[in-house]
Amino acid sequence: MQSYPYIWNYLPLVLQVLVALGMAGGMVGASYLVGRHKNSRTKLGPYECGMDPIGDARGRFSVRFYLVAMLFILFDVEAVFMLPWAVIFKKLPAITGQAMFGFWEMFVYIAFVAVGLFYVWKKGVFDWSNDKGDL
Repeated sequence: MQSYPYIWNYLPLVLQVLVALGMAGGMVGASYLVGRHKNSRTKLGPYECGMDPIGDARGRFSVRFYLVAMLFILFDVEAVFMLPWAVIFKKLPAITGQAMFGFWEMFVYIAFVAVGLFYVWKKGVFDWSNDKGDL
């Protein structure tokens, strides 16, 4: 059996990264060499959602926009927390030594999220019909 330095175990990873960088650089370079370069006033103008931008780009948004964005992040974090829990749910009694620990752990977590959701619902965050802050 031949002995070689441990760092050589990373050779496949280094080769894969080099191939990926080479392919990305090659595609960008080929696009630059092969593609057409006819710049016009229309092409160089700003484009947003199929409409010409009108007004100041630094316009004010309603606070509700940011609250809904934070709620979206909250529920993404909830999903990230629930997925590993669901994968090992049946093994939790053996891991923790208690039969219902995993269930009550998730119940408390869902209760906190539900209280937060109920709070913002009662505050009217989801009622966009009365919001004139971004007009």
